[in-house]
Amino acid sequence: MAAVFDAMQDFFTTDEWTFEQVEGHPILRMNFAGDSGRWTCFAQTREEQAQFIFYSRLPVNVKPEDRASMAEFITRANYGMINGNFEMDWDDGEVRYKTMIDVEGSELSHTMAKNTVYANVLTMDRYYPGLMKVIYGEVSPAEAVKSVEQA
Repeated sequence: MAAVFDAMQDFFTTDEWTFEQVEGHPILRMNFAGDSGRWTCFAQTREEQAQFIFYSRLPVNVKPEDRASMAEFITRANYGMINGNFEMDWDDGEVRYKTMIDVEGSELSHTMAKNTVYANVLTMDRYYPGLMKVIYGEVSPAEAVKSVEQA
């Protein structure tokens, strides 16, 4: 293991997250429960690039026939986002929110990790109801984003 991974692991230990390492990879897996739902998170490092990446993954995949609607939701939601973005794997319908920090020439501090992680889970929690409404066809993508952003 290396410096960014060790600092990442120290952050989650200090902040009292329960996690497990994905065997053979610089990735930690954990669960998160927000006000809007529960999902799995992944914390990953890329040591050569000195990067820390954090993902929140929706607990359900989007059905093929609903992926265009989800792509519209994601495009609308991502517009204007400063720290992070939603993304969807078109092949399997996995949706996740990603935040990242590059610490080249520095070290991953507790504050840097905290800002990266909590910006992520708070954004996922905010948009979770809209994402689910689109997945289950309750409203249009435009209405879903509007309901989230005006709340």
